[in-house]
Amino acid sequence: MPDPLVVAFVPGVTPGKWERIWRERRPGGRLELLPMTQADARTALADGTAHMAMLRDVAADDRWHAIPLYREAPVVVAPRGSLVASLDHVSLDELSALDDVVVLPVDLIGGSGSDVVELVAANVGVAVMPQSVARATSRKDVVARPLRGAPDTGVSLVWPVAGAHPLVEEFIGIVRGRTANSSR
Repeated sequence: MPDPLVVAFVPGVTPGKWERIWRERRPGGRLELLPMTQADARTALADGTAHMAMLRDVAADDRWHAIPLYREAPVVVAPRGSLVASLDHVSLDELSALDDVVVLPVDLIGGSGSDVVELVAANVGVAVMPQSVARATSRKDVVARPLRGAPDTGVSLVWPVAGAHPLVEEFIGIVRGRTANSSR
């Protein structure tokens, strides 16, 4: 039996549905899910610590296969009592026109988002992040508002072109929605 299939995933991505299906189909098959930052997940793929990863904005190339899974909209996370919180949505132009609002310069794809949300809650500024990260790090003292005019992000399932784990194809089938009886 091969070693467990190790799949890293970035903040905001919820692989629970695919894990449940895996466990139903492969009761003895081992699947290990590792939450990681984008940078750590890419490193884990490169050094073989992870066999696959669910990453943001990674396209297939000579080194990596990538299956786009879904796209997600950006949001602005702001303190509950702020001007941004009073709006239904915010455009990029409106956000840049707010002189007294600091957009925190944080690479959220590289971090978990919770530290940034803590700063937002402390009224240091606002932050732009994928909607799923905002949902995963939500607090009662902050709100998330859709950000219009900003690019969305894509989440893809990524694995190496060379030396793939023997169970990669089975996991791909689950992610793509193939039934247990499907032939590939």
